[in-house]
Amino acid sequence: MKVNVHAVNFTVDGKLLDFVQERMDKLEKYYDKVVSADVFLKVEKTSEKENKIAEVKINVPGDDFMVKKQCKTFEEAVEQSSESLERLLQKRKEKISPYI
Repeated sequence: MKVNVHAVNFTVDGKLLDFVQERMDKLEKYYDKVVSADVFLKVEKTSEKENKIAEVKINVPGDDFMVKKQCKTFEEAVEQSSESLERLLQKRKEKISPYI
């Protein structure tokens, strides 16, 4: 799967890129028709500790799914986003499978 990582207001390091790629690749286990994923990593300038935002948009034929999570670290936010997407993809697969 093609994964595009967009970092807003900071530069992203290689470890984080590898982590994001690894987590997005795991989504193909739940639904094999995922075309691509766009991951937007943002830092909000607030006094709160949970100021890291991960927005993940995945493209599947006929639909796009978007999940947004805000956590203390980017890894945690990407992890929670991918877990939400896993559930969404499983539901989609269950809806479509009777028609295939």
